[in-house]
Amino acid sequence: MFDYKLIEALAAVLQEGGFDRAAKALHLTQSAVSQRVKLLEEQTGQILLARTTPPQPTPAGQKLLKHYLQIKRLEDDLRDEIGNQTKGEEGFTTIAVGINADSLATWFLEAILPLLREERFLLDIRVDDQDQTHRMLRDGEVMACVSTQPQPMQGCATTRLGCMRYRAFAAPEFAARWFPNGLIDADACRRAPIVLFNRKDEVHCKLFQHLLGETPSPLPSHYAPSSEKFVDCIAAGIGYGMLPDQQSQDALLEGRIVDLAPGHSVPVQLYWHCWNLDAPSLNRLTSRLTREARLRLAQ
Repeated sequence: MFDYKLIEALAAVLQEGGFDRAAKALHLTQSAVSQRVKLLEEQTGQILLARTTPPQPTPAGQKLLKHYLQIKRLEDDLRDEIGNQTKGEEGFTTIAVGINADSLATWFLEAILPLLREERFLLDIRVDDQDQTHRMLRDGEVMACVSTQPQPMQGCATTRLGCMRYRAFAAPEFAARWFPNGLIDADACRRAPIVLFNRKDEVHCKLFQHLLGETPSPLPSHYAPSSEKFVDCIAAGIGYGMLPDQQSQDALLEGRIVDLAPGHSVPVQLYWHCWNLDAPSLNRLTSRLTREARLRLAQ
C-alpha cells in the first residue's frame, strides 16, 4: 500500500514546478517535502524526479503521478456525491486538460463556458501544440486533452471532435511584394519570411507538400507563440502564415489579409482523449465538450 502523503508531495513538486512552491501549496517546509519525496523513492527503489529546474518526472514518477491524479479524481467525485463538500475552494473539482493554443483561442472556452458557470469546476489548462498534448496525457500531466492523434492510449477513451481547416494568408502588400505572380512557389517561399507559432509548428509543411511536393528550405521564420497575436503579425505584413478558418474570417472580410492558395487548405482533425474512469465530473466535461465541438468545428 502506497503512502499517499508521500505521493502527494511528489505530485505537488511536479505540478508546482519546484520544492519551494510545493512546500507552500502543502503548508509544509521545503525540507519536509524533500524528505517525503526521498522516502517515496526509497520505498519504490527508484528515482522518481530528475532534480532539474523545473523538476521532471522519470518514467516511474510519471506512472505514480498519473495513479495519484486518478485516485484524487475519484475521491473528489465521491465527496461530491455524498454531499460532503465544504464551502470555498475546497468544494471545487480541478480538472487538468491539455489544449492546443488555436483551440483555446477560438472555440474551446466558448464550448464549455455554461458548464463552468453551472458546475464547481476549476480548469488547469496546459497549452502545447496539438501534436504534443497527447504526450501530456501519456505522462499523467493531464486527465484529458485535445489532440490530433486518433488512436486511444491504454486506459483512455477517445472521441472525434471535428476538423480545423488552416489556410495560407498574408497582408495584401506583403503578398504583392513577395508573391507577385499571386501564387505560392518554392523560390518565393525561400525568400519570404513566414510566421510560425513555435519550432514544433508543422502545419505549413503539409500545405507545401500538397502544393509543391516539397518543403522549401531554408524558410526565413518569425516565431510568435501567441494565437491571439498570430493573426495580427500576419495582418501587419511581417510575414505570411497559416491560420484556421475560425480565426481568419474577420481579417479576411475586412481585407487585412488575402488567401495565398485559394481552394487549398490543411485539415487538422481533432480528438478528445480522457481517462477511462467512471468520474462524473470528467464525464460531464466530456459530454459537453464533444457536443459543442460538433457545432463549432467542421465535420
